[in-house]
Amino acid sequence: MIDLFFMDGLPVAVMGLGKSGLATARALRDSGADVRVWDDNPASRAAAEADGFQLVDLATTDLSGLTTIVWSPGIPHTYPAPHPVAVRAREAGIELVCDVELLGRAERESAFIGITGTNGKSTTTTLVGHVMAAAGRRIAVGGNLGTPVLTFDPLGADGTHILEMSSYQLELTFSITFDVAVLLNITPDHLARHGGMEGYVAAKKMIFHRQTKPRTAVIGVDDALCRKIYEDLAAVGDQRVWPVSARGPVAGGVYAADGWLVDDTDGAAEKVAELARFPALLGTHNWQNAAAAFAACKAAGVPAATIVAAMESFPGLAHRQQLVASVEGVRFVNDSKATNADATEKALATFDPIYWILGGQAKETGLDGLEGYMGRVRHAFLIGEAQDVFADWLGARGVAFTKCGTLDIATTKAAGLALAEGLEGACVLLSPACASWDQFANFEKRGEAFAAYAAAIAKARQPAHQQSGSADE
Repeated sequence: MIDLFFMDGLPVAVMGLGKSGLATARALRDSGADVRVWDDNPASRAAAEADGFQLVDLATTDLSGLTTIVWSPGIPHTYPAPHPVAVRAREAGIELVCDVELLGRAERESAFIGITGTNGKSTTTTLVGHVMAAAGRRIAVGGNLGTPVLTFDPLGADGTHILEMSSYQLELTFSITFDVAVLLNITPDHLARHGGMEGYVAAKKMIFHRQTKPRTAVIGVDDALCRKIYEDLAAVGDQRVWPVSARGPVAGGVYAADGWLVDDTDGAAEKVAELARFPALLGTHNWQNAAAAFAACKAAGVPAATIVAAMESFPGLAHRQQLVASVEGVRFVNDSKATNADATEKALATFDPIYWILGGQAKETGLDGLEGYMGRVRHAFLIGEAQDVFADWLGARGVAFTKCGTLDIATTKAAGLALAEGLEGACVLLSPACASWDQFANFEKRGEAFAAYAAAIAKARQPAHQQSGSADE
């Protein structure tokens, strides 16, 4: 656990007691801080109280004496309306920071690699960690990816923290200047939380905060917003700026072209690997992830041959275009992490024909932007709160659909149709384009349920002697 020595003896509050909030409270307590905690959720408060923490309602208590509140990034503190505790804190001159900020203050001698973007940041963060570990580096990987950063072991001057950074976390992190900062892409998401697109872009740009040479900015240039950020940073020239692309050559960067990953950061346009050598990185979107990870690791000093060898062994991430079963030529692909249309677009572009399971708690953008992929969709199977709205959208575009309500029914019906039609390359694809909260605790639980349903279907289709395991053993 990270030693927050600078908080020893000081009063500090923690607002929000999820996984990272509780980890923060424990790290503060172990470091000698005077910790008081709060969460609006009674169950979360009960868990903290059972762990021995002092519950203090920060909306009503006297905040004098506090200098810092460690804020859960998921709780609004500006838009669409600030939480009352955030208002009180700012009126009292109390700083709001997240746990990543405390990590930065504690591990000042360590190197930091930060990865952000609307989509692809989890895959890219994990891929960078995989490569750096293969290169023998002392690393810790976490942040928005899921591992609370204050549970890391201290790394000191010889270590590198590799952090997936959400826009929410970037707004609450001030001390870290990333040695390598990666911005993959920007598409509309969390707009209400940031007061619109301008605020969302501004939050993403904070990953480049205070970078100067020899620090490196790695920027995807396949969307207009990021391309403008690249051009602006390159024009100023404060840091080294490398563009990356999945769509063809970019001078001075890393890109995918004609089935190859190409490194032009030294001006040589060297073909470093055939993309087909990376089986866990299918699809154009993953080519951008691969290019960004290659650039980030090269900027961190890892030799190209080491990077390529590690990328070949990368197993991929659960819930991101994860093959969970294959039944009589039909692939079952778990893409539960696709909680918005832009993420789902990546899967729709990768597979054909598709028996598409979608729905849940819809985002603001709905299914807009997916029109061009409907020719790949053989049939859609709808679940959750969004099924009626999505049915109207699909019907208006001539896509056959079935309202299923729940994931178990949708998986069974999709499998039945795919197996009956027997089309080459068929894929039963869970790529919901929605949040999971209407029916599941999180996207992981949704993906695990789909994988279990697919496994049951695969087992049921096996010959009886294979199910019993009695033959040829």
